[in-house]
Order: sequence, then C-alpha cells, then structure tokens
Amino acid sequence: MATLRIRRLGRRRALEAGAALVALALLAWWLLPADAPSPGGRVTFATGVPTGVYERYGALLEQRVRTELPELEMELRPSQGSVENIRRVLSGEADFTIAQADAVAAHLGAGGPDAARLRACARLYDDYIQLVVPADSPVRTAADLAGLRVGVGELESGVRPIARRLLTAAGLDPDREVTTVHEGIDTMPGMLEGGRLDAFFWSGGLPTGAVQSLAARSDVRLVGLGDLVPALHAQDPVARHYRAAVMPADAYPDVQRGEGVETVAVANLLVTAQRADPDVTAALTRVLIRNRDRIAHEVHAAQRVDLRTAIYTDPLPLHEGARRYYRAVKP
Repeated sequence: MATLRIRRLGRRRALEAGAALVALALLAWWLLPADAPSPGGRVTFATGVPTGVYERYGALLEQRVRTELPELEMELRPSQGSVENIRRVLSGEADFTIAQADAVAAHLGAGGPDAARLRACARLYDDYIQLVVPADSPVRTAADLAGLRVGVGELESGVRPIARRLLTAAGLDPDREVTTVHEGIDTMPGMLEGGRLDAFFWSGGLPTGAVQSLAARSDVRLVGLGDLVPALHAQDPVARHYRAAVMPADAYPDVQRGEGVETVAVANLLVTAQRADPDVTAALTRVLIRNRDRIAHEVHAAQRVDLRTAIYTDPLPLHEGARRYYRAVKP
C-alpha cells in the first residue's frame, strides 16, 4: 500500500513538473514579441524645434535604439511641432513622431487627408502650458495680454492652437486684440529678454530646458492659466483633451519660489501610421518603455511614461505592433 502511494505521488509530481514546463514554454512564446531579434531597416522620426523637449526626447530615444536595435537606423528630423509632425507622418515624410493629443484630435475632427490611418504606440507625458513674462510685467492674467506682443509658437506647432484657445477663453480676439508672434521655443526666450516680446506661451514637459536657461539668466514670472479651464472646455470637442493641472513648485525653482502654478496640461502621444511595420513598432515601443528611467535622467518629463497608462492613447487606436508588445508584457 505504501509502495502504491509512493508511485502515485511520483506520478503526480511528474505530471505537475510536465505542466510547469508547458506553462513556461507558453510563457516564453507569449513574451517572444518583447525579446524578438532586432528588426532591420531605416525609419525617420520627426522631433521638434531645437532646445524643445521633443527634440531632446527624440535624440535620447535614438541613442537607445542604436544600442538595443543595432539593425535599425533611426533618422531624426526637426520640425515646428505637433501639427507639422502629424502632417509628416501622414505624408510618409516621417514614420514616427510625438504629437499632442489635442492636435491629433483637431486633425481627426477636421477630416484631414488619410487621418484614419493614424495610430499610436504609447501615451508619453503631459505638456504643461506655460505663459512666461518678465518679472516686472503688469500681466497677471491672460486677459492682461491685450495690446501686447505675444509669442504663440510657430505656425505648425502644437502650442499655437492652444495659445489661441487660451486667448479666446480669456475674452481676447487673437487676431485683433493681441499681436501674435510666430516663433519657437528656440527664439522666444531671447526675444523676451531683448524686449521684442512682452510674453510667450509654451507647451512642453517640465522642466523645459529653454525656460530653465532663461530663468537662470533673467528675472521672469509664470502667469497662472487655471482659471481659464471652464471657458476652454466650453469651446469645442477638442478641448476635452485639456485638463486642469498644477506645475510643481520645483519645476522652475528660481521662478516659482516654492509655489505651484495653476495651468492647463495635455497628453503627448508617440504617433505612427497604420502602414508602419508591426515588428519595428513593437521593438520601438519596447525600447521606449524599457528606457524610461535612462531618458528621464536628462528629460525629466519622461518619468511620467508608465506601462500601466501607456495604452491609453485617446483619440488614436494602438498600432498592432504596439498592441502586440503590451499583450506580451501585461501582468
């Protein structure tokens, strides 16, 4: 009887071991997309203006791709920002890019050419809208910008439509009551310092290097925009992508002096087109997620990239390659 029990126990353990091996094999197969061999070829990544967060984020991502996907060459191309980036992806001038969710929604809502072909790989980090003025400026609210020279970003940037919506929410006509200046973050700080601008809007991750540098050499102030959120949300469906937010007190310590600034935030997405190769898309998404901390060491906004929230890419569906990656690494 004892011998029979031992045989049954041995058989049960053998079956359990076999089942464990099968489970491990299935798990290995399930995870294969995340650890597949490096895809080859060449892709183009549209970034943003010099000194902007998009530009630096793209450069750091390219470094990691060069290391982890040696068969894949990534070419970086500067741009004016989100609006131009979306156009480039749809035209085939770029394979991947970063764009604000509101800019994507506006393109979809306008029925832009081939807009239905846009796809997302990940939700990245939030841009915070920053209204920068000299420290001694009389501007205390956005409504005080009436009659002034205000930088609103380049024509195809993501900040320009946000700035116009905010000015409208403040009760101002952007075309009549404000002198709007179409410059990028690479030139607006210098123009403010030189007295050629009275204020400028910027939409970027925190902190933005160009604003940091400006604050280190010149006395500036951030104007709160949080009071405009209700009027902003009432404008059109695109505005649902804006949320009330507070810039942390340590975003620009020299400027904020321990105080948060109420403002508006909008999500950034890693964007591609339906035509993108699924293997390349899965691999690029993997590199992005795995290297969050490395990239965040230089671009602090990247700390917000999170595997749990990366899949929420409204208003775009996930690309099949990105979906494959997330299925592979789900808890």
